[in-house]
Amino acid sequence: MKITSIILLILSLSLTSGCSWLGWGDEETTEDETAGYTEKDFYEKIQTSLNSSNWSMAITNLQLLESQFPFGKYAEQAQLELIYAQFKSADYESSIASADRFIRLHPQHPNVDYAFYVKGLSEISQSSGFFDSFLPTDNSMRDIGTARNAFGTLSELLNRFPNSPYSPDARKRLVNLRNQLARAEIHAANYYFSRGAFLAAANRGRFVVENFQQTPAVPDGLAVMAQGYKMLGMEGLSDNAIEVLAANYPEHPSLDEAGAFDFDKRLVGNSDSFLGKITFGLIDRLQPPAFDSRAIYNRSVREAELIAANNEKKEEPRSIWNRISFGLID
Repeated sequence: MKITSIILLILSLSLTSGCSWLGWGDEETTEDETAGYTEKDFYEKIQTSLNSSNWSMAITNLQLLESQFPFGKYAEQAQLELIYAQFKSADYESSIASADRFIRLHPQHPNVDYAFYVKGLSEISQSSGFFDSFLPTDNSMRDIGTARNAFGTLSELLNRFPNSPYSPDARKRLVNLRNQLARAEIHAANYYFSRGAFLAAANRGRFVVENFQQTPAVPDGLAVMAQGYKMLGMEGLSDNAIEVLAANYPEHPSLDEAGAFDFDKRLVGNSDSFLGKITFGLIDRLQPPAFDSRAIYNRSVREAELIAANNEKKEEPRSIWNRISFGLID
């Protein structure tokens, strides 16, 4: 019994010291701990937390600084750093709210462009998932509300502060957001095709062509118009779309070698269905038309496919012993 008590005591001490070493036992700063702090003391403590990436501690102290010295020397700078700390801690909603508050209170501040920039980054991050850093995902398949908000925020940044140091990066991000918004319209058009809403699909394609020029989604927008208007019996509009598509994007998958549009070709999911296979083709479900030519016109997708293909070529076949031993024996 005595030995058991000693073991339990040692384990409890180890766990306590381990939590302290990992920082789990540290409590955030309270108002009692900072009693008597001057504004400069607060700011120096905040800088230490920011430099060590202790975002929760920095946020707490920034909020205390603002509450105790709302009109002090560091008040406005602290508000900007609060936006950044909340963004780095992945509290994107709070970062956006803090940025909106700063823009509203200090519209003429020399660093208000920074608030717009971090707000845009937070809105972009909201549209991304947790696994985006680990797995290839398609953001255009998700709700694009936050992406649209980010596009508006960064566009306002460029319009109001074209010479801002954050403008070059904002322009690059706007290109990506614009491509994402355009592709989302094509996804919507493909869905409308699957529901038999051909007019809605054609309108989505036309919206892409009219509002998202020079994006990789324009060829698919023209193809959507051609297919949709054909199904609606609007031959003239369909022919016009085909003519523009063939003149500008002759390598589009929906066109044959002669430049004629193949209305029956299934560009996505064109493999035989399971029902068709088990019934030897007697029963088959016709797949609705769907368009996705990113592998041809989207440079990032094209480069990713080339990298994957090169990696597959470089991988040498593994022996049975290598597989069984998980690479220990070769």
